[in-house]
Amino acid sequence: MTSTQRLPASLTPLDVALAALLRGLEPVKAIALPLREALGCVTAEMPPLKAIPTHEVAAADGFALRARDLVGASSYTPLPLMKEPVWVEAGDSIPDGCDCVIDEDAVDRTGPMAQVLAEAIPGQGIRRRGGEVADTRTIICAWWPGDPRHLLRTRVVNIPGGDITAKLIARSLRAAGVDVVCVAADARDAASIAKALDASACDLLVTVGGSGVGRTDATVLALAGRGEVLTHGLALQPGRTAAVGRIGRTPIVVLPGAPDQALAVWWTLGLPAIDCLAGGQRKTAVRPLAQKIASSVGIAETVLLGEQEGAWVPLAVGDLPLTVIARAKAWLVVPGDSEGYAAGTPVNAYLLDLR
Repeated sequence: MTSTQRLPASLTPLDVALAALLRGLEPVKAIALPLREALGCVTAEMPPLKAIPTHEVAAADGFALRARDLVGASSYTPLPLMKEPVWVEAGDSIPDGCDCVIDEDAVDRTGPMAQVLAEAIPGQGIRRRGGEVADTRTIICAWWPGDPRHLLRTRVVNIPGGDITAKLIARSLRAAGVDVVCVAADARDAASIAKALDASACDLLVTVGGSGVGRTDATVLALAGRGEVLTHGLALQPGRTAAVGRIGRTPIVVLPGAPDQALAVWWTLGLPAIDCLAGGQRKTAVRPLAQKIASSVGIAETVLLGEQEGAWVPLAVGDLPLTVIARAKAWLVVPGDSEGYAAGTPVNAYLLDLR
């Protein structure tokens, strides 16, 4: 059950990961795309999706438990479990009677009886039933990369299970005039994924899915076999299982499969890479905060913002519900060394409605 793909003991600060990804990147020269290649990049429009998820599912890999059974658990006072905990992976249905998912490292299974080493809150690590939007077209602008000055060549590799996220990325890139080739790995094992990691004819390679520590997650292992893993495990909420690397001189961004986690990494790593390669810059706006933003020290947190009477209104911190993205006007990241911003503080945020 234990995955051979593991997160490091300490997560990489977001600015360190970004610097590693952008190191040595320069704007690409404009190229003429042959007609036969352009035709190969055209795909049908994605049909509207039903409300998702249709039932409560795990938002991360870990053990499904009931939060009230974990009260008082800590590394100093481990809480023994009467029965073996149920392992779930992102996207799996939550077992009856469970209301949270905790990390694998929070459960000690070395002895005859499993012991929990941390408390949890109801809903932790869970995506609630019907908590997302029915029509993903209302959030497509969230993936919008801006207006590249040159025709970039990107390759989006979908690891089975990340279909929705891969389609959203590809659709937004094409709308911005970026040349996109979409491929899917035959399976979720490292060998199958490695075959799809062809960086020979692209300026940026993006993989979607398989970045975590689930039993079938192997994208980072595949990247290590084909190129170099620069960082794996970001001090970013959401999106901590993401990775960045290179195959030759081509930068690689490894996104989680879940749309909310992938979007946070796409904003903070993927779009800056596109900006660098295209020689462009995304639109921002400075507004005072109508309310304070409270953030946890030690991890960068993504914040969704609305606008009211010329001020930014925080809508969500460290969480990206698609229903909130659909009405958000901008976003920003609170750095890991900050506790947030007081009400009235002018902040520079990236605009979401760019078209």
